[in-house]
Amino acid sequence: QVQLVESGGGLVQAGGSLRLSCAASGSIFSISTMGWSRQAPGKQRELVARITNGGSTNYVDFVKGRFTISRDNARNTVYLQMNSLKPEDTAVYYCNANNYRGTYWGQGTQVTVSS
Repeated sequence: QVQLVESGGGLVQAGGSLRLSCAASGSIFSISTMGWSRQAPGKQRELVARITNGGSTNYVDFVKGRFTISRDNARNTVYLQMNSLKPEDTAVYYCNANNYRGTYWGQGTQVTVSS
């Protein structure tokens, strides 16, 4: 079992920045890919970014150039640096981690971007 705890969400003005953190605990030895997704009210959860245990990254188009995912394997933590935030970025952000047994999700952290 893997437990994920997100932190760093909050309220910011458009154009501002936040850094989200997600710390993994439990059965962390086999974690491979970690990532971030988000879900706004009335919308499907959507992938934002992911990173492999080797450091390779992928982003969806609507965050490219604004968001950066990174990983500290020694601390079992994944980060999402969010710059140039827009009101449409408002959502609950969830981190996830994968291992050979499945996919695990955190409880989410709220990000609200005001106009």
